[in-house]
Amino acid sequence: MPPKKKAADNTAIQELKQAIQTGSLRPFYIFHGEEAFLRDYYLGLLKQAVLPAGLEEFNLHAAKGKDCSVDWIEQAVDCLPMMSERTLVTVTDFDLSGLGEKPRERLLSILSALPDYCTLVFVYDLMPYKVDGRSKLSALLKKQGGVIDFQRQGEKSLTGWVCRQFQKVGKSIDPMDASYLIFLCGDLMHDLSSEIGKIAAYSAHARISREDIDAVATPKVSAVVFKMTDAIACKDFDKAAGVLADLLHDREAPVMILSVMGKYFRQLYTARLFLDSGKNKAEYMQLWNMNAGYYMEQQAGRLLDAAKRFSLPWCRYAVRRCSETDLALRSAYGREGEVLTALLMELASGRRAAV
Repeated sequence: MPPKKKAADNTAIQELKQAIQTGSLRPFYIFHGEEAFLRDYYLGLLKQAVLPAGLEEFNLHAAKGKDCSVDWIEQAVDCLPMMSERTLVTVTDFDLSGLGEKPRERLLSILSALPDYCTLVFVYDLMPYKVDGRSKLSALLKKQGGVIDFQRQGEKSLTGWVCRQFQKVGKSIDPMDASYLIFLCGDLMHDLSSEIGKIAAYSAHARISREDIDAVATPKVSAVVFKMTDAIACKDFDKAAGVLADLLHDREAPVMILSVMGKYFRQLYTARLFLDSGKNKAEYMQLWNMNAGYYMEQQAGRLLDAAKRFSLPWCRYAVRRCSETDLALRSAYGREGEVLTALLMELASGRRAAV
C-alpha cells in the first residue's frame, strides 16, 4: 500500500503571518521545507516588517553556508541598528547538527540572550534542517524560536492560489483548468509561478483555456507518463508509443519513466481491488493521498473506470512486469529504450497473466 502523507499543516505559517502584522516577532526563526516559493515570500514579508525602506543594506546582515560561523553570528546580532529600531540577521544552510560541543554551547548562549532589536532567521535551502531532538539546542528552538516547515500545499489550496495569480495579471481561469495545470506542472509554487507567467503572456484572451496551457506549459515527466499509461489502459497503443518515443527523444531517464509507469499500474491494481470490494472513490482517493480537488477527482475516476476493463490477475501481472523490468533496466545499458518499448507493447496488448 502507498504511504499516507499528512495534509499540510500551516498553523506555524499563520502564526508567523499574525506576528508580522502585529509586530510581535519571536527572537529567532527556522525557515525550512520543500515549498521554497512560500518560504521566500514570508522571508520577504519579514524583511519589509523589520527593515525601513532604503536602509536595508545597513540593517540586514546575511551569510550563507561555509561563510558563516558562530563567531559571525555573534558579531552580526551585536551590530546596533542604524537609523532604525531593528536589525535582521539571516543565516542560510548553517549546519546546526554538525557543531562541536563548544560552538554549540556558544550558540546556545547567543540564542538565549538575543538583543531586543535583533531578529535572527536560519534559512534552509540546499541543506535539510535537522537537529538532535534530545539536545538543549532543540529544546531552546522549540521554546523561544519559531520552527516553520513550509510544506507543499494541497490541491484545493493551490487551485485557489493559481486563480488569484492569474487575476493579478488581468486574467481568469476556471478552477478545473487551474487544477489541470497543477497536475501537469507539479505542485511547487515556484514552478507554477513561472508557468502562470508564460501562459498569461501567451494567451490573447482574458479567460485562460486548457488549449493555452497545453500550448506553452512545460509538463512534468510524471504527467506525461501518466498520459502514456492511461493510453495503455484505454488500449490506444499508437498514442502510448508516440508519447514514449517523445520521452526517449527528449532524453528523459528510463528509470524515471518506469517508476511512474509502475505507480500507475499499482494505482490501477488498487482500483480493481476497490471495485471488487465495493469501496467508493472517496476511499480510493484517501488511500492514494489524492487531496480533494477537481483534477484529482477526475484522475481517480479515470483510474477506476480503466480498472473495469481489466481483470484482477492482469492488473497484478502488470505490476509484477513493471517490477521485473526495473531489474532488467539495470543490466540493459544502451538498450533501455528497447526494454521500455517491449514492456509497453506487452502491456498495451492486454495479455492476461496465467492464474
